Amino acid sequence: MMTPDLLLASNSPRRRELIALGDWKFQIHPANIEELDLPQENPTNYVIRLAETKARAVASLAKPGWLVVGADTIVVDDTPAGAEILEKPADPSVAFRMLTQLRGRSHQVLTALAVLDPAENHLITDLCVTEVMMRSYNDDEISAYVASGDPMDKAGAYAIQHAFFQPVDHLQGCYASVMGLPLCHLQRTLSQFGVVTDRDLPQACQIALKYDCRVFEMILDGSLINHRVSC
Repeated sequence: MMTPDLLLASNSPRRRELIALGDWKFQIHPANIEELDLPQENPTNYVIRLAETKARAVASLAKPGWLVVGADTIVVDDTPAGAEILEKPADPSVAFRMLTQLRGRSHQVLTALAVLDPAENHLITDLCVTEVMMRSYNDDEISAYVASGDPMDKAGAYAIQHAFFQPVDHLQGCYASVMGLPLCHLQRTLSQFGVVTDRDLPQACQIALKYDCRVFEMILDGSLINHRVSC
């Protein structure tokens, strides 16, 4: 069986860098969709729906035999009023507010994957949930980071990998997922379509991200499952 090309429905440079670590053949085409949660929709259903919507939005562009990969990442903060989804900030003042809200506390990052075989209309979704603890950065650090412009295209207004701000104290789960693409989840989902990679993806990921991952074996053997749906 020939390994099919993947069509990644994203314009994120971080997802592009991450998927390249798998040594899969892939093309990029961003999905232009409206990212609004529905009334009474919980964060899990929301992020999975967006990932699926992205995959289906570009499915007609896939060549015969290709698979389409959609992904979406949200930051969820547990507040006294309930779970709040922190999307990409609308302006610098919102970015400042988000970072102030998150500092010195833990929150969850949810990244959903949707892999679609357009020819068979076969879709498998998966979800990675990572618990993230932020450090107690100060207002001056927030101001400098917001002024850099980096937070403006990121859920929760931060990049975990930012070299100077370094907002995260520690995490429990998948580092790559916080960046936008949980690679071991993607590998196990693609394997259900018969797609494999000769590369040692966990090792490549840890080397590239300079992170000692403690969950990759549980993800790949299926013992760590947040949510998975096939239809």
